[in-house]
Amino acid sequence: MAQSDDMFGDDDYPAYTMGRAAEITGTSQDFLRRLGDAKLITPLRSTGGHRRYSRYQLRLAARAREMVDQGTALEAACRIIILEDQLEEALRQNEEYQRQQELDA
Repeated sequence: MAQSDDMFGDDDYPAYTMGRAAEITGTSQDFLRRLGDAKLITPLRSTGGHRRYSRYQLRLAARAREMVDQGTALEAACRIIILEDQLEEALRQNEEYQRQQELDA
């Protein structure tokens, strides 16, 4: 188990309740549920079964809300965000691989 001090800097720690997450992102709780249905975010469940969201998930929800506010369908916004994140990760891995190749040469 992580020390409590470590959790404050962890973007993946599920620190926020659904109500607080909705408040922070400027959305409704239903919107957050729909993001889960669209597979953009999967909140952790507390021992009591309540959804808990991380800061990373809140950033994704805020991005989705912006896109929906601009007229993008929810499902399309979620798919775009997922693809953008996958591309970012692939580019990061490629850069890491290239750096390692340069060190090995």
